[in-house]
Amino acid sequence: MTDRIFNVLFLCTGNSARSIMGESILRKDGAGRFNAFSAGSNPKPDVNPLALKVLDSYGYPTEGLRSKNWGEFAGPGAPVMDFVFTVCADAEAETCPLWPGQPITAHWGIDDPARVEGTEIEKECAFVQAFKYLRNRIGLFLALPLASIDQLSLRQRLRDIGEEEGASRAAERA
Repeated sequence: MTDRIFNVLFLCTGNSARSIMGESILRKDGAGRFNAFSAGSNPKPDVNPLALKVLDSYGYPTEGLRSKNWGEFAGPGAPVMDFVFTVCADAEAETCPLWPGQPITAHWGIDDPARVEGTEIEKECAFVQAFKYLRNRIGLFLALPLASIDQLSLRQRLRDIGEEEGASRAAERA
């Protein structure tokens, strides 16, 4: 087993909901094995309050979470990423920066809960669903034998995780 700590970046356009939830989930569930980060190509001014509410209700950390531009992780002095996961179709389609260290990338698209219209309960349910899909994907990722799997197999397994239940409709069309 390796003692190495891996850096993981979750990307989304707005960095206010799905990528933030991914960061928080991995921060807790992968503690000691992973450093979790999130960013967006066009970050919102603030984290979506429903994302924070859902994370808090499931016992996941919210302290220090903020919307960030992905440029923070592409420049000099930024942590070198081992893995980069896009969690929205918009971020997958954008031209990402060249990440130092050539991380392994995969698309784990999940429909944007912030786009759901309806009652507050319906909106919160969409955030809970997105949270559960992300927690499931991250759980599968954490179970991978990173110390012993070859890169080609790892890349395929990460793509397969992105096809798990809850894959965004945009990902299904691709």
